[in-house]
Amino acid sequence: MAGLPDGAPMETRRDCRVPKEDDVNASPLPAINHTVQLTHEWLADLSGRLGDIEQKRSYRLLRVALQALRDWLGVNEAAHLGAQLPTLVRGLYYEGWQPAKTPVRDHGKAAFIARIEKAFETDPFDDPEEAVYAVFALLNSRISEGEAEDVRGCLPKALRDLWPD
Repeated sequence: MAGLPDGAPMETRRDCRVPKEDDVNASPLPAINHTVQLTHEWLADLSGRLGDIEQKRSYRLLRVALQALRDWLGVNEAAHLGAQLPTLVRGLYYEGWQPAKTPVRDHGKAAFIARIEKAFETDPFDDPEEAVYAVFALLNSRISEGEAEDVRGCLPKALRDLWPD
């Protein structure tokens, strides 16, 4: 090869340096691991509030209830709530969001419960209001007190009654 002395081994270029501790902490993996852990904690908490239901079912309930809540709130309040959610949960929350269509026109309690019931047509909750209450209680315990009060205050009275004080 041109440029190599006779008999010199051809080396491939590799970065063989040992990462410094700062490099490891800057890696996105700890953040990913942390949000996965937080999401598991949220799901376990929700499952426990509902009598230890399967976490797959808790995941679906959390997703549907958060998206319904997001659609019941104004754009600014929905964004403020989203900022307090763990990264992975925030992804569920924002999935499919169309801010120009929020808040939904019929944002009463019956429509909210109907949205939950529709998502669980094949395996309904005995008490869908209890399921919504459990999600609201989870949020109440996991987001800041001020944000919980703001979100609760934005809901219609009948739906607000499902949010713990």
